[in-house]
Amino acid sequence: MENRRKVKKSIVFVLLALVFLVYIGFTEHQSEQKPFAGLEIYVEAVSEVYFVEEKDLLAKIQQAFPELQPGHPLNSVSLHEIEKQILNHPYVKSADVFTDLKGKIIVKASQHIPIARVVRSLAADAYISTEGKILPTRSNYTSRVITLEGKGAEKLLEKEELGEPQRELLELLTYIRNHKFWNAQISGMEILGDGNIVMHQQVGKQLIEFGKPDQIEEKFNKINLYYQNIVPQKGWNAYERVNVKFKDQIICE
Repeated sequence: MENRRKVKKSIVFVLLALVFLVYIGFTEHQSEQKPFAGLEIYVEAVSEVYFVEEKDLLAKIQQAFPELQPGHPLNSVSLHEIEKQILNHPYVKSADVFTDLKGKIIVKASQHIPIARVVRSLAADAYISTEGKILPTRSNYTSRVITLEGKGAEKLLEKEELGEPQRELLELLTYIRNHKFWNAQISGMEILGDGNIVMHQQVGKQLIEFGKPDQIEEKFNKINLYYQNIVPQKGWNAYERVNVKFKDQIICE
């Protein structure tokens, strides 16, 4: 008796599984037969970053796929190729393309976030993203980020993204960006040919000789000590240079 019950349960389970598979297959078949019903594009919003606009991606897709008209068979549309077109946009970081039950193609994209701008006098400027990717500038929008200049800065643009040798520099840029005060106070950096860094400030004319982008927190603590202990006594413009690159020292000249 017990064995018969187990057999019945097994048969019922198999039948339910078959019904489910048939339903899935039917749903997929119906989905494939649906006509194209429209295109919806969503770009993940990032505060003060407007390099990727829905209308630009829409125009890009419409130009690459002119056959995407209402009524066009949805099963003849390559979502993978649409995704590739979206990812060709230099500021698109990732893209997800799929269809909904109504026959619409949905595009969701995220964008790279600039963390610094390399300024060059004899060539076009470029941005560096939070992941270290080199990005072109855009004529219709400028991002307010720290500027980089000098021979060392221009060397950064020789490749498509920063590699392991520039890891500490990217950590320094990230540290400044994530710190409310330093992000407001440090306006730019000159990266010398040997990799040493000289910082420019929003307030105060003196240059800050930071040295290599290492011991970041320790060096900023020394700059903070300069602000707290020396500036109140000597004034903002008493010195032209403040050197914090040597261990346990603050040198004012």
